[in-house]
Amino acid sequence: MPHQEQEFTRLIKENQGIIIKVSRMYTNSESDEQDLFQEIVLQLWRSYKSFKGDSKISTWMYRVALNTAITLFRKTSRRVPTDNLPNRQFAEEEKDDEKQSQLDTLYKVIKLLPEVDRAIVMMYLDDLPYKNIAENLGITEVNARVKMNRLKKNLKDLMLKYAE
Repeated sequence: MPHQEQEFTRLIKENQGIIIKVSRMYTNSESDEQDLFQEIVLQLWRSYKSFKGDSKISTWMYRVALNTAITLFRKTSRRVPTDNLPNRQFAEEEKDDEKQSQLDTLYKVIKLLPEVDRAIVMMYLDDLPYKNIAENLGITEVNARVKMNRLKKNLKDLMLKYAE
């Protein structure tokens, strides 16, 4: 069991950017973001034993993170339990003020989108192939491409609006 915990901790550290992005995308406060991060880690831990390696670890993590975020997003009154997590600390992302300001604006604009569109944009920004985006969301690859092309125009319009 200790080996499994160590391997899990290593995977979380290596891929925590996915969890941070999903947490940031589906919350409106730092406190909620931290709660969602912990809930995603908990759900990853619970499903880790059943991960068979049929897909990339990042694809599996996205799927679990998005399902957890969307489920909690729909149940906004639910508090996230965090006392069952393995007792681990994960590194903070380094932040550059100007870059962070741009990211904050981008996240703000993306949060205006419906939840599935948010997921598409987030995975696209992480350079996931359309095949993986489609697989994670249960849509066709063509549908993922069409949606992303429409979202690009929508995001461009929203960014221009917020830049004024």
